[in-house]
Amino acid sequence: MTSNKAKLMDGTALAARLLADAKTKVDNIHQSTGVTPTLATVLVGDDPASATYVRMKRKRCEDAGMKSLLLELPQGTGTEELVGEIEKLAADESVHGILVQHPVPAPIDKRTAFEAIPVEKDVDGVTSGTLGRVILGMPGFAACTPKGIMRLLDEYNVELDGSHAVVIGRSPILGRPMASMLINRHATVTLCHSRTRSLPSLVRHADVVIAAVGKPRFVKGGWIKVGATVIDAGYNPGNIGDVDFEGAIEPCSLITPVPGGVGPMTIATLIGQTADAAVQQ
Repeated sequence: MTSNKAKLMDGTALAARLLADAKTKVDNIHQSTGVTPTLATVLVGDDPASATYVRMKRKRCEDAGMKSLLLELPQGTGTEELVGEIEKLAADESVHGILVQHPVPAPIDKRTAFEAIPVEKDVDGVTSGTLGRVILGMPGFAACTPKGIMRLLDEYNVELDGSHAVVIGRSPILGRPMASMLINRHATVTLCHSRTRSLPSLVRHADVVIAAVGKPRFVKGGWIKVGATVIDAGYNPGNIGDVDFEGAIEPCSLITPVPGGVGPMTIATLIGQTADAAVQQ
């Protein structure tokens, strides 16, 4: 590694360790109680990317020794029908975690659907009750991507106490819980979004940059402060992130690749939280 190049944050390696830990936990649960932790995934519609993500999650479940149930609903499913199916899973004691694959196709009211998931089975961290617990720093199943990012930051000993973090994107399952987790670790956080003015100048003052905007190469290398840590939580067609990787790798000290950075951590966190849910239930 040359002196002016950033060090890559290897999410794949850390995720493999977390999945191995989850498998040990799953094995122990099964040996002591006879119960196999089970994740139910609800997939609505026929979006190819969503179907791919679901396959990846199911594979990781099976690798960890967990059961994976898949409920597929056709395009055109309404909010009431989806909520009814989620409520059946909520009442099923053999199901420990429920994941509704997003994005959910229109005209479904996704917030209504998410809120049908009981907090104790909300292993994907999408309900308002879960977000409230994250904001207050209470125990609970946090949204998987921001929680995975926090694990990655800790793995690479990124100092958060007193740092300035810029989070780009304010979604309720990524940007907002991410900002709350960083605040709870004593970082000063600027949460940016589509209406933010002078975004490049805000990013230039950041010790930690977390990009989650869904636009390829949106964050330019010239925006990055020398020595900053850059987390690219975006994934666009062609294995392209939300950060201009080639431009950002020069000034920053740490950066996540796409793929192989945040993505594996998200899935590993989901599997770990499902195992924890089985223990609690």
